[in-house]
Amino acid sequence: MFKKILVANRGEIACRVMRTARSLGIATVAVYSEADAGARHVRTADEAVLIGPAPARESYLVGERILEAARRSGAEAIHPGYGFLSENEDFAEACERAGIVFIGPPASAIRAMGSKSAAKALMEQAGVPLTPGYHGEDQDPQLLAREAARIGYPVLIKASAGGGGKGMRRVDDPAEFAAALQSCKREALGAFGDERVLVEKYVLRPRHIEIQVFGDTHGQCVYLFERDCSVQRRHQKVLEEAPAPGMTPERREAMGRAAVEAARAVGYVGAGTVEFIAHQDGSFYFMEMNTRLQVEHPVTEMITGLDLVEWQLRVAAGEPLPLRQEQLAIHGHAIEARVYAEDPQRGFLPSTGRLLHLRPPVQDEDVRVDTGVEQGDEITPHYDPMIAKLIVRGADRAQALGRMRRALAEYRVVGVSSNVDFLARLVATPSFAGARLDTGLIEREQALLFPDDAVPADEVWLLAALAELGGSGGSEASGGSEAGSEGPWAAPDAWRLNGVGTRRLRLRHGEQVREILAEARGAHWCLRLDGREGPGVLASGRADARGDLRARLGDRHVQAAVVAAAERRHVFYGGCCTVLSLVDALHAGGDAHHQEHSLRAPMPGKVIAVSVRAGEQVDKGAPLLVLEAMKMEHTISAPRKGVVSVLHYGVGDQVPDGAELLEFEELE
Repeated sequence: MFKKILVANRGEIACRVMRTARSLGIATVAVYSEADAGARHVRTADEAVLIGPAPARESYLVGERILEAARRSGAEAIHPGYGFLSENEDFAEACERAGIVFIGPPASAIRAMGSKSAAKALMEQAGVPLTPGYHGEDQDPQLLAREAARIGYPVLIKASAGGGGKGMRRVDDPAEFAAALQSCKREALGAFGDERVLVEKYVLRPRHIEIQVFGDTHGQCVYLFERDCSVQRRHQKVLEEAPAPGMTPERREAMGRAAVEAARAVGYVGAGTVEFIAHQDGSFYFMEMNTRLQVEHPVTEMITGLDLVEWQLRVAAGEPLPLRQEQLAIHGHAIEARVYAEDPQRGFLPSTGRLLHLRPPVQDEDVRVDTGVEQGDEITPHYDPMIAKLIVRGADRAQALGRMRRALAEYRVVGVSSNVDFLARLVATPSFAGARLDTGLIEREQALLFPDDAVPADEVWLLAALAELGGSGGSEASGGSEAGSEGPWAAPDAWRLNGVGTRRLRLRHGEQVREILAEARGAHWCLRLDGREGPGVLASGRADARGDLRARLGDRHVQAAVVAAAERRHVFYGGCCTVLSLVDALHAGGDAHHQEHSLRAPMPGKVIAVSVRAGEQVDKGAPLLVLEAMKMEHTISAPRKGVVSVLHYGVGDQVPDGAELLEFEELE
């Protein structure tokens, strides 16, 4: 076994690899960019080496800098994680030339599977079923358009060297093909340095099922069952589970055999994933092979009881696979949710900023959180905005689903927007709960997943007020004759020498402002919303050791949490988070960022395309310009019919968050 390894990645996967390495007594070396100087993976490692500026192309993607770090630190092997250089055959060969073990498949296998087109040709020879499509080398746009027409719409354009949903577009109409092709090629070139694409028939209501395979240097190859990764948005996985619902033993064996044949066809060694598109009737087509460990590998670990990173390290060190195929078995059901810093209500735009408050659910053998960040860390615009992977296990799918719902209800993120509430709604949809899975599930459940901005329940306003008031009322909070007490003058309550103490609070949610009148009543507060007549609501509460507010509202006992961040109050109650703002009665200012005739950048990024000229008239929804941020393209469209009067940025310009991109005049 190795004495020291270098982890050529960042975030949760780097922390994950280091955890396993430490359990095996292996020292670890982290590499980091200037933006990651204080990152958790750097703090976790035994030693760390700076490899360059924030942009990945100047740091994490520069193989020679990583090799130099390995040489200087004395690392015997390099674990590439997933992403970055994990599927780069040139880097794998450079490691071999340098006498450093690349913890992954041989360069020949990466090369064979790195091109989706070449991989499909190889799989066809191996007898693995393929989706109808064009996988040729000729990339003439007119030829590709003709091939799309031959295949029949809808079609899917995919980056030949891609993955992770980048450089991929569904096209339903021939008139949309040219623009979609241009966008795919541009995104593929930026993400993978290769603009080649393939065109395939888009399977309606497809399921995305993948098989985890593992090979060693002794000729053994096994499959560790399947994962269902059908729940996606923009071809990026959101939820994953294992085993796949509805999978029969016969189909599992057939897909497993096909995956092993695919791996054997390229002399595969190490962890890999063979991905299939499956019809609802159970038939399946080879889609691609990812020659690395996948983000969703923990669900496989949870149902098999194995550590796949440990298997990677042992196989890379020349050891045989720890188990044979007949020794592998499935135990229970596991589900993984990817927790991201993004805003689902704004088209899942990535969110940047400092994690002011971060509290994951309590972990045990059935609830696991893999993360690369901690409270106080910053989500930057330079890398993928993943906060964590939340993985749960149950004896069956129903129990795993219940644990996922509870875990999401306990998850708290403040400082950046997150998709936690969206995930909670997603796992509760009838389609997911009933295992009616396909890649269009999110689009099909739009009404449930993106509800109108509802008015918060009265309890939310009362809990925010109670937390602001300090929980308990007058006499309990102020009764201080104990040693060290400063008396009633230091108590943060409404105590008065004569008469009843009252406080008046105003809170805002969107355009709605509500006032809460609070009167101290012994150990309680009497709360009245909006000047309502009557006895009011007697309320009191205490925060426990984890920060939960255990409150009494009238005759009801409830549990919540209220986290303050500047003027905002994040109320975690009823399985979701509602953000209220404390209104300062002395402040009469407006929104300094609002301008009726301008469009602003929703995040920091780079302008990579401008589709209009100053003075041009456009219709509602027309693309104006394209921003690239966090390795993805985001199109800025016209909010209504109008004229672009001024363009403030051009192609290649970097823009900060909130920057005015252009000036737009509405037409009647």
